[in-house]
Amino acid sequence: MSSSTELTEKKVFLLKSLDGVIFEVEESVAVQLEVIRELIEGDCARPFISLYNVTSEILALVIEYCKHHAETCSGGTSATIADEDLKTFDNEFMNVDENILLELCSAADYLDIKSLFELTCRTLASLIKDRTIIEVRKMFNVENDFSVVEEKAVRKEFAWAFK
Repeated sequence: MSSSTELTEKKVFLLKSLDGVIFEVEESVAVQLEVIRELIEGDCARPFISLYNVTSEILALVIEYCKHHAETCSGGTSATIADEDLKTFDNEFMNVDENILLELCSAADYLDIKSLFELTCRTLASLIKDRTIIEVRKMFNVENDFSVVEEKAVRKEFAWAFK
């Protein structure tokens, strides 16, 4: 008796970034992007999907994140080990500069990846914690468009926030 190996064909999607780079992604990874999952479940997904709001640099990171989470969750390891692995991966994954972190947060929101969105928001919150308004503005390149009078009024109304 000879044994035959069964080849299973995995469904693959091509994701095109804002800057035209095409990524080949297996369905197990693609469905983590809620936007794509809805297309698949609604039988509207095409093998080629353009993502107009995500650059190739950020899409590569998003795919890396989703791929690791898909592999870890389906890997057959215990839930405790998988949770620890994901926690370690997530901590290392968030070790990027602030601009990349902001773009990842925006992409996670656009693609509706709840776990990545929450992770980036928590990381951003910890970055701005205990910083002054001026430091936060500088960090996010936000111009102060308040007049002196408006700023005084806001500081008076929300004095608790400026302690």
